[in-house]
Amino acid sequence: MTASAASARRSRLAITLGDPRGIGPEVARRACAAVLEQEPELTVVMIGPEELAGVGPELWDVHPVEGWDSTEEGAGRVAGLAIEAATRLALDRNVGGIVTAPIHKPALHRAGWRYPGHTELLQELCGSHHVGMLMCASRTHGGRALRVLLATTHVAFRDVPSLLDRDLLVGQTTLLDDALRRDFGLEAPRIALCALNPHASDEGLFGDEEARFYAPAVDLLRSRGIDASDPLPADTVFTRALRGEFDAVVAPYHDVGMAAFKTASFGSGVNVTLGLPFVRTSPDHGTAFDLASHPGRADATSMTEAVRLALTMARARFDSDSPDV
Repeated sequence: MTASAASARRSRLAITLGDPRGIGPEVARRACAAVLEQEPELTVVMIGPEELAGVGPELWDVHPVEGWDSTEEGAGRVAGLAIEAATRLALDRNVGGIVTAPIHKPALHRAGWRYPGHTELLQELCGSHHVGMLMCASRTHGGRALRVLLATTHVAFRDVPSLLDRDLLVGQTTLLDDALRRDFGLEAPRIALCALNPHASDEGLFGDEEARFYAPAVDLLRSRGIDASDPLPADTVFTRALRGEFDAVVAPYHDVGMAAFKTASFGSGVNVTLGLPFVRTSPDHGTAFDLASHPGRADATSMTEAVRLALTMARARFDSDSPDV
């Protein structure tokens, strides 16, 4: 890739429209228009069903997949095809990153993509061995930023104890440390590990995972130069992060992390997939079918933040890599 082509990729993003029955197409258009007002160098490639992707062609390039037949399976199909198309553009280095509008998982399943969500589908498409789900809010309701990595993601709660071990904690925390340095510009990230059990088990009174898994994980992480805390109780660790003691928190399972994150920042949070060969972000909300028939009522803040963060991260990667990669 020439230096000029790489420079153009620095500010070029692919945007998938998600499920056409939801608010994705609307908030994607509004978000891109809002960011373009402040970032005129941004180039957008809008990807989705042909009758929706072309709305507003004066502001962005259009990459239609096919028409939507108005069925649920068809909605899942155009959403899945858009994700695949965006991934190809990113892997071929035609864009610096992708931003994905919300999908409806049952529709995606009906169309043949049987994955728990975007994260797992993108992992498969890219052949990535380890990925991480990082929730980011540049500003919460209390004012400070909050970043929460979910060590386990879309799995049943009963499966969490069998998935959580030393290697998972080390791998996920290492992914997070790398991202905080490379994509967020933090020279010495401070990472808190949220415990699995109440009161971090109170020295074994309420479980032994903190001793069996967390302690050896912390030792290994620190030996690698990663500033990781001892396991800290869930009822205080997020408050401490919001006070500025930590740059990010690793949560052991989905809801303990998401409950704290969305309480602090709902409507402006961004989902970032770590471990992919390109930047990927998405808003922190779903399809909101009930709002889709009422144009203008959906809040585009989270999608706008997702576009803005993807652009920032893509530029950071460009600046840290050689121009021809």
